Amino acid sequence: MNNDITLPVTIDRNRLLAFDLETTGPDPRTAHVVTSALIEIDGPHKKARNWLADPGIEIPEGATAVHGITTAHAREHGRPHAEVIAETVEAIRQGWRDGRTLVVFNACYDLTILRRWHPTFEVAGPVIDPYVVDRAVDPFRKGKRTLEALCGQHGVRLDAAHEAAGDALAAARLAWKMLGTQQKLSGCDWRESNAQQARWHEARQRDFAAYLERCGKDASDVNTLWPMATV
Repeated sequence: MNNDITLPVTIDRNRLLAFDLETTGPDPRTAHVVTSALIEIDGPHKKARNWLADPGIEIPEGATAVHGITTAHAREHGRPHAEVIAETVEAIRQGWRDGRTLVVFNACYDLTILRRWHPTFEVAGPVIDPYVVDRAVDPFRKGKRTLEALCGQHGVRLDAAHEAAGDALAAARLAWKMLGTQQKLSGCDWRESNAQQARWHEARQRDFAAYLERCGKDASDVNTLWPMATV
């Protein structure tokens, strides 16, 4: 942990830093960043930062179909990939220094990508992952657990789906609602809040791995670590 980061003991759901990436693919072990968004939230006040990166590789048609950014557009208008990663990491670190809670939907994806491209990146502050929380508090609900599905389930507005800033803001709205009801997360030291989510994630993933094995399928790629997988 960085020694210059000082943090509140408990999480303030009115002081958040929402984060999302759009990338070249679904596997964090191979994906390159296309867009990055961070939104500082102080109650009703919001301040957004957005980056467009040239990922340095062709953006697959499937990824473009999701976020709308083509290889040509990224090459013409995007900044160097390494610079976008470095500035994103520093902005997250500054958010933690300022006492903010980082909100990331399915944190294992986005934060693993940051670690892969910026090996010194460490989780040095509170993280709230609405995906992990929802699976833990309502484990038997059937249906998808995508950001769009959870927004519908919890009555949260999702503007501009699959744009990094829109997805980040929706995740923050989910986190704000969840922190209002989950004292295990909002009423304890942030380190325990992070540890609780890590335990929830590990338990669900081990159950999933056991299910795959019962079906005779390979479970070796099931990630039990949160908020970042090993890279």
